Amino acid sequence: METILVIEDDHDIAELIEHHLKQNRFDVLVSENGTQGLKIARKQTPHLIILDLMLPDMGGLEVCRELKTTETTKYIPVIMLTAKGEEVDRIVGFEVGADDYMTKPFSPRELTLRVKAILRRGEPQQLSSEKIHKFGSITLDPSKFQVMVINKEIRLTSIEFKLLQYLLTTKGRVATREQLLDHVWGYEAALTTRTVDTHIKRLRKKLEVAADYVETIRGIGYRVKEKV
Repeated sequence: METILVIEDDHDIAELIEHHLKQNRFDVLVSENGTQGLKIARKQTPHLIILDLMLPDMGGLEVCRELKTTETTKYIPVIMLTAKGEEVDRIVGFEVGADDYMTKPFSPRELTLRVKAILRRGEPQQLSSEKIHKFGSITLDPSKFQVMVINKEIRLTSIEFKLLQYLLTTKGRVATREQLLDHVWGYEAALTTRTVDTHIKRLRKKLEVAADYVETIRGIGYRVKEKV
């Protein structure tokens, strides 16, 4: 059974989320503040974390940043949950490593669907039959959920991995931002195309010397260049 950690200070909302997740056969841990949530995450290493942006002791962005810079928790997917709906809040959340973002009030059913979609993206058995991609100094192995650049392993989030995998699969062809949202996020989400830009920026930074392989096609989208 997969474990979900909910870090939410509003008792009613936390209880609502817990109820719906348990109905879908998830094991649920609940924390009402960021400090306790970090301790639970480090000790229990849940499969996914639902994190409120506004917490009483430390902000959700700070909690997310701590999670993504700690070795034992850096690969745990995070869904940010907040009353703030401004695009700048979503962008900052993605920049510190959040995988998805939902604005209150929200549909518990949609939240559960997003949890399932993110967890499916991280299942190696779904990727095991897909071929290894080699391009220039990049090697992407879906069966191992591994990316190497000049024999150095590059640690990517599930979304960054799927972005790179899709771009390598369609090498030389332009993928629009809308296509990337559809193929990588994989569900109807209230996300803007800026979301794609933010994740591409993070992906390029992690690829280091291979960052230039991912080209921006102004006004359209992105592609991996056809030849090195």
